[in-house]
Amino acid sequence: MAYIWSSREHAGALKAVPSIVLAGGGTAGHTSPLIATADALRRIDPTIEIIALGTERGLETRVVPEAGYRLELIPPVPLPRKPTPALFAVPGKMLASVNAARRVLDEAKADVLVGFGGYVSTPAYIAAWRRKTPIVVHEGNAVPGIANKFAARYCTENVAVSFPGTDLPHASYVGLPIRRAISTLDRAASRAEARQFFGLDPEAPTLLVTGGSQGAQRLNEAIAGAAADLQAAGVQVLHVIGPKNTLEVPQTGHLPYVVLSYVDRMDLAYAAADLVVCRSGANTVTEVSGVGLPAIYVPLPHGNGEQALNAKPVVDAGGGLLVNNASVTPDWVRATVPQLLHDSARLVGMSSAAQGLIRTDADDRLARMILDVVRSAS
Repeated sequence: MAYIWSSREHAGALKAVPSIVLAGGGTAGHTSPLIATADALRRIDPTIEIIALGTERGLETRVVPEAGYRLELIPPVPLPRKPTPALFAVPGKMLASVNAARRVLDEAKADVLVGFGGYVSTPAYIAAWRRKTPIVVHEGNAVPGIANKFAARYCTENVAVSFPGTDLPHASYVGLPIRRAISTLDRAASRAEARQFFGLDPEAPTLLVTGGSQGAQRLNEAIAGAAADLQAAGVQVLHVIGPKNTLEVPQTGHLPYVVLSYVDRMDLAYAAADLVVCRSGANTVTEVSGVGLPAIYVPLPHGNGEQALNAKPVVDAGGGLLVNNASVTPDWVRATVPQLLHDSARLVGMSSAAQGLIRTDADDRLARMILDVVRSAS
């Protein structure tokens, strides 16, 4: 039998290895912290049984198996935001999804369920509550989603949040789990390797553009629309457009404008860049600020305003700028980006202000919290 160490026990105390089910899917906002947490659990004890729970619609169908973890799928149950005929189908779909989640928990003999929000988490929470399985909730955004609000209020007292001040019952500020390749990144030391990896000039000021795992059409069009001006100003671009998007950018200068659909090595993308224009999902804000990369955050214009709140601590500290989505046009790019990229003193100040502001050890913190819940339950 394998054993784990619990942070609330003496280092010599032993406890039987648990079976842990991690529920979360859809976009990188849910899958990335799930994988980072799984990695942290495995670092504590490689024999811990870990199963990820997702749906067939999400990014998890690719990234979870690639990370080396078993993935089980349950039917998705999207909740309509407005009253529509689809609302009447929700109870039946929810029951089927809850039953599917219960089967996974039973088969795994789950000792704890960890939910990261999204479509998959609500049925998983209900199944675990019915089964009397301990539940740990992790909320990624500054403004909680519906699934985690439900779980924090009715199902559990074990609630971890990514940003201080997040309004959830029983919340503990843990931070957002991110990959070790990013949390331990030395941008300066990796810069030469990173620029060679992407085929970039080793010395030119470098702009990274990313709209997250799905891309952002507004950012794509605005930056590409100013491509000639950026190159004329001596700026090279690494542009991650999203896997479902296409973009043709004429090469008008001697500096590269590199367009990629998706990047698996975001650590190298951050190391290559002097400035990033990006959305402000929780994962992006934590990673970008954690590595000290100066940022222009452009929150999604939809949702409940959580993206602007995610970036607020970094922006208030001087580590980034916050720009309204509608303001991001090719003219805005021409007027703002080259000037900032050529202001090295300001970039150094922004980097210093951002780095260390948001916790980058949340993967280990959350893993210890999960294992303490297992210990307490047993």
